[in-house]
Amino acid sequence: MPTGAIPVRPLSSVAVAELITAAQTLLSTVGSSADPALLAQVPHVAASLSGDIRHACRPVDTDDGLFVLRGLPVDDEELGPTPHHWSGAGNAGALYDVVLLLVSAVMGTPLSWEGQQDGRFVHNIVPSAGHEEEQTGASSSVLLSPHTEDAFHPGRAHLLVLGCLRNHDSVATTAASIRRVELNAGDVELLSLPTLPILPDDAYAEARSYQGEPPSVPTLWASEEGLTLRFDPAYTPLEKASEEHREAYGRLEAELSRVSVAVALTPGDVLVVDNDLVVHGRVPFQARYDGTDRWLKRSSVRVPGRRTRPPAERLEHGYGQSAVAAYR
Repeated sequence: MPTGAIPVRPLSSVAVAELITAAQTLLSTVGSSADPALLAQVPHVAASLSGDIRHACRPVDTDDGLFVLRGLPVDDEELGPTPHHWSGAGNAGALYDVVLLLVSAVMGTPLSWEGQQDGRFVHNIVPSAGHEEEQTGASSSVLLSPHTEDAFHPGRAHLLVLGCLRNHDSVATTAASIRRVELNAGDVELLSLPTLPILPDDAYAEARSYQGEPPSVPTLWASEEGLTLRFDPAYTPLEKASEEHREAYGRLEAELSRVSVAVALTPGDVLVVDNDLVVHGRVPFQARYDGTDRWLKRSSVRVPGRRTRPPAERLEHGYGQSAVAAYR
């Protein structure tokens, strides 16, 4: 898998100092990154950030469908050990929670999910014992298959934001843009039909037990800005489709694999992924569970007014799950 040039937007030392100071000030007045009182202040503080930060956080502007913000400092020793499970993270890395919230608020509106990580707006992504082979962020020993984040839900994020706190083993995130693939018109037309559902993944236990009929959704859609996708083969019942559809889906998978790049984030990197253009995953690795494993922070962002999805999505039930905006 190539590790080709990924668009990097370096943050100046002045911009970094501004972000860190703003985050420290918010934490000093509230104390917890999960406190609703802090969330209420985030949009106002984000609106006051400088033009340099806003320029660095401008929309994705290449067909890569992603970029890396680089320059945030991370002190590995001060950070403390990698949690063994997201629920054990507590307030660890809280400063970076707030930095991620501020960056997310510059780009749009942070989202949380009622059924995931206690409804927090910033998730801890760490390997967890007993989950090694799942298709979730807690896995480690298996390839995390390329997918659209929360593809099962019509309220999924427009942008996925991954902040790296620790990655001693250079574990790579994989990414592939639909704007880089080559598909014939027949495959695009076939995959643009609402043929199969995308089921909730293992991180959503309540959604997986939802009794409503799973809605069939298109894999591809031609938006005003170009081709977009909604893709999660691990949770798509392809066996229910025609042979012709499965073959077209397979060619899409092969093309996404062909154009996939590996992004080995370093501490302080913030990867921003356009969730309508890019599928992401992760290469397998051997977790040690000794406090030194890979540790990412994740936020999800909705971009108000963005029109990159089929209008029919508004009629979907979302398997009973609710995406909650951090503020109105």
